[in-house]
Amino acid sequence: MPIFPPPTAVVSLFGQAQGPATPTQLLFQVLPFLLVGLAAWTLLYKPERERVKRQQDLLSGLKKNDRVLTSAGIYGTVANVDRESGRVTLKVDDAANVKIQVALSTIASVLDGSTESAATSG
Repeated sequence: MPIFPPPTAVVSLFGQAQGPATPTQLLFQVLPFLLVGLAAWTLLYKPERERVKRQQDLLSGLKKNDRVLTSAGIYGTVANVDRESGRVTLKVDDAANVKIQVALSTIASVLDGSTESAATSG
């Protein structure tokens, strides 16, 4: 007895070979794989694509004097954006004129007045 049945035969639970698989039987064999693929695309791939698109839009709209938060948790004001080298110069302390350079990709969010006051108060 061969280990694998011929591809045109469907073997029942008792090991008896039946005739060729009907289109309905093939559909029920392939349907679970299609559903798993659709679920993976819906739950994993699509939200990640949307997140990357939002981040790219945020970085492309970054300009001087924007208040930003980096992924390291540093708050600052954009002093200069160098898109060619992928760097951003941030003013982190106006009184002491402290500036740091960070990678453009580390900018996590651009803060507006309401977000900034909520972040600094709590």
